[in-house]
Amino acid sequence: MSTINLLPWREERRAARKKQFLSALGLTAILAVGSVGLGHLYFEKLITNQNNRNAFLEQEIKALDTKIAQIKELEKEKSSLIARMHAIETLQTSRPLVVHLFDELVTSMPDGIYLNEVEQKDEVITISGSAQSNSRVSNFMRNLEASKWLTGATLEIIETKDKKKDRMNQFTLRISQIPVHLEDQDEENSVGAES
Repeated sequence: MSTINLLPWREERRAARKKQFLSALGLTAILAVGSVGLGHLYFEKLITNQNNRNAFLEQEIKALDTKIAQIKELEKEKSSLIARMHAIETLQTSRPLVVHLFDELVTSMPDGIYLNEVEQKDEVITISGSAQSNSRVSNFMRNLEASKWLTGATLEIIETKDKKKDRMNQFTLRISQIPVHLEDQDEENSVGAES
């Protein structure tokens, strides 16, 4: 006799497939949520690291800006000190020039010449005075030209004025003072010390 299976095997198979599908779907959802979570954590960590790097770079940039400001301040002080040193060197070199100027004026001035005014602007010296004759003024200019401290004597004005019995020639001349450099001055000082 034949046996008839009346059990609902199709429903069981359907239920088993549904169970497998739901478990696979659940497992896939868990894996998807896990991978999204892990990706989120990974990218969050990358963003945090980059923010830390940015904060470090900003801190270093601020420190460098402070150092740059200090360097600029030091450069200003340096240029100020260099300008002061240059002024001191200029004063050092020009200090003996006044002495040499007056010494040359005294030694170069022939008899019959009288100086009224000596004015100096930079290296140009203007000398005003009176002389008994034009030849004495020429002689005075030649003597000044022969000096190693003065050069380029030029006569600006010469005019004759009668004063009572004496006839005087009023003159104005310009001459340039030769600038002396520190090296020349040091050589001169060492030569003076040896003798």
